[in-house]
Amino acid sequence: MSHEWTTAEHALAYLQNADRIPHRTEGEATLLEEVPKEAGRILDLGAGDGRLLGLLLLACPAARGVALEFSPSMLERLRQRFDQDGRVDVVDHNMERSLPPLGTFDVAASSFAIHHLPHSRKQSLFREVWNLLAPGGVFCNLEHVASPSPRLHERFLDSLGITAEEEDRSNKLLDVETQLQWLREIGFEDVDCYWKWRELALLIGRRPKE
Repeated sequence: MSHEWTTAEHALAYLQNADRIPHRTEGEATLLEEVPKEAGRILDLGAGDGRLLGLLLLACPAARGVALEFSPSMLERLRQRFDQDGRVDVVDHNMERSLPPLGTFDVAASSFAIHHLPHSRKQSLFREVWNLLAPGGVFCNLEHVASPSPRLHERFLDSLGITAEEEDRSNKLLDVETQLQWLREIGFEDVDCYWKWRELALLIGRRPKE
């Protein structure tokens, strides 16, 4: 991922604005609806400060979580949030590299993280997620995606109250359909965009039960 995320300034600037992302809670609520409440293990890819993992653990009270993150500032926030929670393991790992051995999971989730990866790495990461999901497991990616036209991208920036010069230079945005097709080719079922608002989209696929 971009070296910008290793700086405290970049990470903290994101956290300051995270709660202001329009309609974010709608996407998160839809994600939680698709997660099995009896899930035993949950992986958060690019966990940030633990916002999404915290919601997932509330929705799945019997679950244990693994938070994967590489930004020093985010890792510090993660450890502060989950320091007293014996259900969470924090793993320092940059998703530009292949995922480390983590075991199997009932849920793999991500929130506005994977779009920072090069497109080829996005695709290979999806395959790695498939390999670590248990049969019947679900992959939920709440993601920042590309607009179909420059005009719609400009409208999205306007809705955030920022200019093109102010947008995150570490973004590597990709369209929804390409990512859904990758998931289908890998073997995921029930693949769809379950929620979308402008450039924010929830992409979900399930590993078939064997």
